Amino acid sequence: MTAGKLLLLRGATGPPAAAADTDVVRFEELRRRILEGEILRLLFRYREARLLTYSLAVMTKPFNSALLLRLLGRGPCTFQDEEGNVRRIGPGTLAALFLRALSDLVGKRGLLRRVAAEVEALLRAGPADAGAPPRLDLSATPAYLRTDLVFGLRSGGSVGHIAGVLNQLDRFAAAPVFLTTDRIPTVREDIETHVIRLDGRFADFGELPGIRFSERFDREAEQCLGSRKTAFVYQRYSLNNYSGATLARRRGVPFVLEYNGSEVWINRNWGKPLRYEALSERIETLNLAAADLVVVVSAPMRDELAARGIDPGKILVNPNGVDTDRYSPEVDGSSVRRKYGLSGRFVVGFIGTFGKWHGANVLADAFGRLLGQFPECRERVRLLMIGDGNTMPEVRERLAAHGVSDACVLTGSVPQEEGPVHLAACDILVSPHVPNPDGTPFFGSPTKLFEYMAMGKGIVASDLDQIGEILEQGRTAWMVSPGDPDSLAAGIKKLIDDKELRDRLGRAARQEASEKHTWKEHTRKIVEKLSERCR
Repeated sequence: MTAGKLLLLRGATGPPAAAADTDVVRFEELRRRILEGEILRLLFRYREARLLTYSLAVMTKPFNSALLLRLLGRGPCTFQDEEGNVRRIGPGTLAALFLRALSDLVGKRGLLRRVAAEVEALLRAGPADAGAPPRLDLSATPAYLRTDLVFGLRSGGSVGHIAGVLNQLDRFAAAPVFLTTDRIPTVREDIETHVIRLDGRFADFGELPGIRFSERFDREAEQCLGSRKTAFVYQRYSLNNYSGATLARRRGVPFVLEYNGSEVWINRNWGKPLRYEALSERIETLNLAAADLVVVVSAPMRDELAARGIDPGKILVNPNGVDTDRYSPEVDGSSVRRKYGLSGRFVVGFIGTFGKWHGANVLADAFGRLLGQFPECRERVRLLMIGDGNTMPEVRERLAAHGVSDACVLTGSVPQEEGPVHLAACDILVSPHVPNPDGTPFFGSPTKLFEYMAMGKGIVASDLDQIGEILEQGRTAWMVSPGDPDSLAAGIKKLIDDKELRDRLGRAARQEASEKHTWKEHTRKIVEKLSERCR
């Protein structure tokens, strides 16, 4: 670090251009350095310190961030967001943020008691009409709720799923209204969209903003819908939010819950256990109990819910899908090849958000072993890893340990709209997913899998639960042992060497995607199942 200016990135979608005298540091990297004992060396080191975030309106831990910035900068300190808003961090601002945090600390216990009581009351009350599900009127307006407190998403499976369903809903019902915490790329511009944001309360207290947010989202969604008749409420389940259940109950319409896995389990196994886990579990139970239809992407997820006492008759297993017009063999990837110097190379591709279940680290190991075992591949073969996320540091370490970093292109996060052209730059595509750490069945339905299929490329994939059900060894993909870098390396080498095989696999996979796995087909199944249950 220099002693010039500091630009600290926290929740920003990408690093901006910065002057030569400016250190651009991601918050995670600064945190690591502080934990390693560098805090004294960093105190008042910079003559100016600036924090860039996605939006000041949804920024987490503002008091802690402001205090940290003041400890790093001896001169002007500011918060800035990607919308151009600026907030100077002087003594008055610091004091105001402290008093806000203190007020929230005092109100924390009351909030938790109130929400817990409301959840228990809703669970005791049961469905609004226990005799029969509410009637469905598809001539009325479907309300789609995206309540995740994740902001600035440019790409990823959730983006594909949200846009996939929303963009197809009006083929089977009236035009939907999209109620969301943030704009989502590739959602059709003609879809009526209302952004509902946090109000800043409890922003310094981890899970509490989400616990409080249901009430606000429900109230503002009601105002956005107004007096118009609602067909049904569709909510993409998110941690600690039950606004879809209360909104649908009040309006007397069916409630569809898209359930992509237990947030309690995900945090426990792939992150840190939730602080208010018991309350989060009750909210999760409330959502599942209140739903007239629960849409899951895999059979293991259905089985898990059935074991928890959810009526199997209201669960629809509906794997993810793809837009086969956007993802197509006709897409030209030559511009990406030129950009990264891949012309004339054989390109092994991967796209993802580098989650712990994606197996990107296993792919890095496999690629290193491939080049080590087959030196003739060193000049000819390149690995193109598209995206960014939690396991990227480990991926970099493993590539470096194998001495193959120079043969791998790491693009970083790319916009959802640019995904197809990046995949088109590849000769084969890899889905190296790994088993769940606790031994339970893999419950995912990777959107990348269907995007790969639609691109018509040869696929190497883990033979893991639904992945092994969707793909067929030797017909639509080459399947390998999950979590085994040697098996993955052998599968990649097989397709590198056999052009006829990879072309045949690609053609068959494209046909399968077009016939069975479009978002149109996915959405049709949801509306048909809902119509069966809510006549």
